[in-house]
Amino acid sequence: MRFIGKFLVLGVVLMLLFSFVKFKQKPSFSEDYKLIWADEFNTNGRPDKKNWNYETGFVRNQENQWYQKENAYCKDGFLIIEARNEKRANPDFVSKTHKDWAKSRDSIKVTSSCLITRGKHSWQYGRFEMRAKIPVGKGMWPAFWTLGVKGNWPANGEIDVMEYYTGKILANAAWKSNKPQTAWDSKTVMLSEFKDDSWADKFHIWRMDWDAKWIKLYVDDQLLNEINLEETIRDKNQKIIPFQQAHYLLVNLAVGGINGGEFTTADLPSKYTIDYIRVYQKNK
Repeated sequence: MRFIGKFLVLGVVLMLLFSFVKFKQKPSFSEDYKLIWADEFNTNGRPDKKNWNYETGFVRNQENQWYQKENAYCKDGFLIIEARNEKRANPDFVSKTHKDWAKSRDSIKVTSSCLITRGKHSWQYGRFEMRAKIPVGKGMWPAFWTLGVKGNWPANGEIDVMEYYTGKILANAAWKSNKPQTAWDSKTVMLSEFKDDSWADKFHIWRMDWDAKWIKLYVDDQLLNEINLEETIRDKNQKIIPFQQAHYLLVNLAVGGINGGEFTTADLPSKYTIDYIRVYQKNK
C-alpha cells in the first residue's frame, strides 16, 4: 500500500506540472495532404529571417500605423504583432498638401508590423492554416492574406483568409475585372453571430483550401466563403491568371485607415497573437 500511495502522489504531481505546460497543436495530417512548410514560432526573439521579410512605412489604405519590424517578436511559442503608441517625425514627409497621403503626414503616431514571405516562400494551391487570437478593439484591423507573385494589384489576385475590422470577420478574394472597378467576392460574419461573448478571447483556426477550381475559406471548420475561379478569368487571352499562380503570405496588424475606423491612444498597445502558420499540399 505504501508503494501504491507513493505512485498516486507522484501521478498527481505530474498531472499538476503538465497542466501548466503549453502544448502546441500538432500539424494535422490526412491521406490527401502533407505538410510542406510551417513556422511554429518556437524560438524567442525576432521571427525567422529565412521565412519573413517586413514592410516599412505607411503602405496602404490610408492606415494610421507605420510598419516596422521591431513590432514583431516571438515569445513562448507565439508570434506577437503589437500595435503601439509611438510618436516621431515621418521620414517620408514632403508637405501636407502632397497628393500622396503617405508623404502628406508629418508625423508617425502608431507603429505595427506586416510580415511577408515574398522573395522567400510562395505556393500555388494547397491548404493554408493559421491558429491565432485576434485583437478586436476599436480601430484594429488584423489580417492573414496572400498576393500573387506576378503582376500588380489587383491583377495579381488577393485572398483574405482572415480579415477583421469594426466587429466583422471577412473572407475575401479580389482580382482585376474587365470593368473599372476591382472585382471582389466577399463574405462577412458579424462577431455577434458566433453566439459566444468570449469568442475574441480565444484562439481560432483560419484555413484556406485552394485548388485550380475553387478557393474555400473557413474559421474553425465553418465555411465562410467559396470562390469559383472560373469567374476570375475574364478571357482566354488574359495575361495574368490571378489564382492559378503562386502566392506569398502576409500577416499584419493595421490600425484605422479606410476600413479600420477610428481609434484612440487608449486602445493601444494591442496584440495579434499567432500560434502557428502552416502550408499543406495534396499528395500526388
